[in-house]
Order: sequence, then structure tokens, then C-alpha cells
Amino acid sequence: MSVIPAACLIGWPAAHSRSPLIHKYWLKSFGIDGDYRIEAVEPAAFADFIAGLAARGYKGANVTIPHKEQALALSAPDARARAVGAANTLYFGDGKLCSTNTDVEGFINNLDASAPGWDAAEDVLVLGAGGSSRAVIFGLIERGIGRVHLANRTASRAQLLADQFGAQVQPLAWDAIDTVLPRVGLLVNTTSLGMKGQPPLAVDVSLLPVGAAAADLVYVPLETDLLKAAKARGLKTADGLGMLLHQAVRGFELWFGRRPTVTPELRALVEADLAK
Repeated sequence: MSVIPAACLIGWPAAHSRSPLIHKYWLKSFGIDGDYRIEAVEPAAFADFIAGLAARGYKGANVTIPHKEQALALSAPDARARAVGAANTLYFGDGKLCSTNTDVEGFINNLDASAPGWDAAEDVLVLGAGGSSRAVIFGLIERGIGRVHLANRTASRAQLLADQFGAQVQPLAWDAIDTVLPRVGLLVNTTSLGMKGQPPLAVDVSLLPVGAAAADLVYVPLETDLLKAAKARGLKTADGLGMLLHQAVRGFELWFGRRPTVTPELRALVEADLAK
């Protein structure tokens, strides 16, 4: 009996993930007899689990908190994963376990789809200096953005990323955000501020120039106060759900050999699940 191709999400905890919904939708769309499962694996067991990934019947995996850094260290990472300092996708290539970080293209491709023309910006302001911020900054620089202002509540973390990425990234004190907003063509929130159960994100969107765009990686709520204020001004916006959907594309292609697309039907399916 042939074994059906399968991939999984590895996390601790992992039950909250919408990844199975996304990948099973695509499997059904392509008529592929495959599966996508959730594997709750505690940190101490992670190395053994991915060492036996193929033996467990998996073609690869998504990796979420708290395993992304460990996944990078235990695999052959590409340039994106190394630059971001974390791997979120594992796959097999040339007989070895390889890794990448699809948050980069998830962010960029979602912006292209939701806010076309955003890359005309000369100045971009990124809020937050965590793992997601690294992926965002890498994508912005790769796309050719000349100046990325980086504000973080702990200034030393912003400085660390500026040291890593070079002169294009300019650290900015959190209380100095208003001074750069009038010349920013794209504002990106990578922090948890504005997420359900978290403190609000206090940013004066009215200071952004006409024609600017705003992106928020938060997707609960789907329309954050930042995006609501940006839409009220007629600015283009990109939400966190769009990034979640677009980051899943390349993993599916690596595991199942077909490149899926993010459709309105898929988005509606995940939106309905989030609303439960």
C-alpha cells in the first residue's frame, strides 16, 4: 500500500494553528491525496523528531514557536533563513534536511497583492525588532528599499538589527516615531501591540503622507485599529491574515510539487474560522 504524501506543523503548543485549514484546502483543490497534520512537540524532543521526519512519512514541515531557531541550527538553511535567524519551513533536498523562511515572501507578496505600488517608498518605518521584523527588513532590503527606520521599545534590540543589516537600517527611538511619519511611504507593525488582549498601538496615522501604505502583521483582530485608521484616510493596507496565507505558498510547493494561489475563497474560509 502506498503512503500518501504528508507535511505537518511542529510547535509547542500548536493546536491553535490555521495551517492545516490552508494546506488541506490546497490539497483538495489540486486533487492530491495527501495530508497536513499538527505535531505538538516539546522543545527537548524537537531534535529527535525532525531527525526522524522522513521515517514518520513527512516530506517536510512548518515550524512555529518555540522551535524556529532550533530548526535553523539542525538543518541546511538558505540565505533567507540565515539572515532572519530562524527557519519556519523544513523540506528535503539533495538527500538532506533543508530549511528556509517563507515569512519574507509572505510579507512581500501580500503587500504586492494588497497595496500595489508600495515599493515606490523611499522611506519605510518598521515597528518592532523581533523575529518577524527580521523577515520584514530582509524582504524590504531585497526589494530595493533605500531606508528602513526601525523603532523598538527596547532601543538596544533595534540597534542589533541595524548592526546586522547595515546602513540601510536606521534605529529610531520609540518616542521619535512622529518625526519620521510625514516622510514614510510604508508603515509596518511587527509588534503584538493592537492584538486582541494586548495594549493598543498608539501611532498617529494622520501624519502619514497621502499615498502611503500601512501593513500590520497582527491578524486577531483582522482589522486592527492601525489598519482602520489607515483605511479611513484612504491609504492602502495589508493585513496579517494575507501574510499568513502567502507565506504558506512555497512550503506547499516544496512538499507537494504544485504552486498554489491565495484565492478569495481560501481567505473567506480562514476568516470564518478566525471568527468562531
